[in-house]
Amino acid sequence: MCWTESKNGKKKGGIKVHTVINVDATVPKLLWFTEAATHDHILLDKLKMDSNTIYVFDKGYNDYKAFKRFSENQTGFVTRIKDNAAYQTVQINKIEEHIHSGVLEDQIIAITVKEDGCESKLKLRKIRYYDRELKREFEFLTNLFYMRADLVSAIYKLRWQIELLFKQLKQNFPLKYFLGDNENAIKILIYCALIANLLMTVIQKTLKKSWAFSNLVSFCKIHLFNYIHLIKFLENPDKDWRKDHQNTL
Repeated sequence: MCWTESKNGKKKGGIKVHTVINVDATVPKLLWFTEAATHDHILLDKLKMDSNTIYVFDKGYNDYKAFKRFSENQTGFVTRIKDNAAYQTVQINKIEEHIHSGVLEDQIIAITVKEDGCESKLKLRKIRYYDRELKREFEFLTNLFYMRADLVSAIYKLRWQIELLFKQLKQNFPLKYFLGDNENAIKILIYCALIANLLMTVIQKTLKKSWAFSNLVSFCKIHLFNYIHLIKFLENPDKDWRKDHQNTL
């Protein structure tokens, strides 16, 4: 938890929530909390190195020492290169005709890694890609040297899954007010929101009837203190309503 003094003497705080989510899932796999002032890249130290895993993260997590560790442990990663990144171009790869036309440039670069007072060179791959849908260019950084350049770009797009998760949480379980101002109280409230989100996700996938997630959450909020069989009611709300209405006549 990060506290700073405001002009009126009252304290205000900030907390960051970091998460890892599998590409085929809609709920977090791992979760960490840090002070708002803590740099994002320290979370890369907590990631498990695995030759069968490719990590995708935003450029806010850029850390050359971590990238070196990823490469040494044969763990793949895809991120965006920083705008002010310093590097030397080692090799320009030819873009084959079968590669998606959005790929503008594919090259091998060398970046300087400073560690324990020493400097070393780390070779990485930089791909410049134009997204027709968003109408903007992206520059990706990766250690996946033998993967098609357009596939590397497609892998980065999968990172949007985690943005959808946080958007879903903010829309349906807004954390505007906290019951306590200490670190533990705030963590408990965030965990409660994540647990509620998980329960709603499980219910949504259990139902045969199609329900929008936001509608499902709104319904449960309204009937939070009513004794009803939730799954049966959600599968056929009109039938259960008519039955209850007839019993009251």
